[in-house]
Amino acid sequence: MNLSQYFKSIIDEDKCAVVICNLEHEIIYMNPAAADRYAKSGGARLVGQSLLDCHGGRSQEMIRKVAAWFADSADHNRIYTFHNEKENRDVYMVALRDEDGTLIGYYEKHEYRNAEESGLYQFD
Repeated sequence: MNLSQYFKSIIDEDKCAVVICNLEHEIIYMNPAAADRYAKSGGARLVGQSLLDCHGGRSQEMIRKVAAWFADSADHNRIYTFHNEKENRDVYMVALRDEDGTLIGYYEKHEYRNAEESGLYQFD
């Protein structure tokens, strides 16, 4: 198994939506949680489409600004973009970089603030 398979497995098992985009804002991958979350908008069929097409004008502008900010410095790697009060969820954009620090894309990461409800080491 190569290293990329491990990383894919990590993302696929995340309960939170993860949408990965290249520098052209094209959706190149959605984990199963993201495909489910955006099912009404096309779900996994959104892969290959522009992330910008999924957002209004103000959001498109901010996505472009964040991508430019990521490109400005290898130290610019994560930015808080939204809090959904109803779902108690924060949304971040995170830079993706290659081995030498060059920006290659970004991803949108959802994180829920709710405490885990399952019991510790609950195997059933």
